[in-house]
Amino acid sequence: MLQQSLIGILIPFLGTTLGAAAVFFLRENLSRNLQRALTGFAAGVMVAASIWSLLIPALEQSEESGFGHFSFLPAVIGLWIGTLFLLLLDKLIPHLHLHAEKAEGRKSSISKTAMLLLAVTIHNIPEGMAVGIVFAGFLSGSAHISASAALALSLGIAIQNFPEGAIISLPLLSAGSTKPRAFLYGLLSGIVEPLAALLMFAAAELLVPAMPYLLSFAAGAMLYVVVEELIPEMSEGEHSDIGVLSFALGFTLMMALDVALG
Repeated sequence: MLQQSLIGILIPFLGTTLGAAAVFFLRENLSRNLQRALTGFAAGVMVAASIWSLLIPALEQSEESGFGHFSFLPAVIGLWIGTLFLLLLDKLIPHLHLHAEKAEGRKSSISKTAMLLLAVTIHNIPEGMAVGIVFAGFLSGSAHISASAALALSLGIAIQNFPEGAIISLPLLSAGSTKPRAFLYGLLSGIVEPLAALLMFAAAELLVPAMPYLLSFAAGAMLYVVVEELIPEMSEGEHSDIGVLSFALGFTLMMALDVALG
């Protein structure tokens, strides 16, 4: 079980690595429509993962822990804490959208690519925490999380990490970086994910009593990223339905994965 969990924790990082490796096969930056499609797909995967892999298990465990009619409380409290945690992180760390006006009118001290790298790295933290929490629950055997359900979350996040790796590495190549360096930066954007997962995983025994709160915390953090970062990104510029359709595709794929494997 331990080896299986450790492999599961590394799967999302593999998705980022493969996406960053696109720099060795593609010469040009991703088109605007393709970026919209990939961002919408990633948003759909994250919303479905938040519901089926995190919030529903949190509610189920609360029901069996004697909360009765108030079994929704741990999920509500955890989701709000996750949302506020990402809001605080967003305010404390310079971020892509926070510098949008500066970058538009005058030269910013931080390049757009560097801010994008920082944005992706920040929003990989809750994804890593979500994977670590779910596998900690699986390993403990008390969170009503099966190996297949935990694997579905890992695979879903790995799928949505693939475009993120490419969105980081390809612009760097276009800006004049060498392919190995562009690949390295794309790779580094995802390194926080397994680190956050391992941190949660290492504290598995301590986390078990608070599992409903932690699962919903991860859901709140992921949903914050979707609403604050991904949806505006997929809707930016002239009107297009590509982002919405890709969102639906990502959502249904992750839902199917979770139900089929869970």
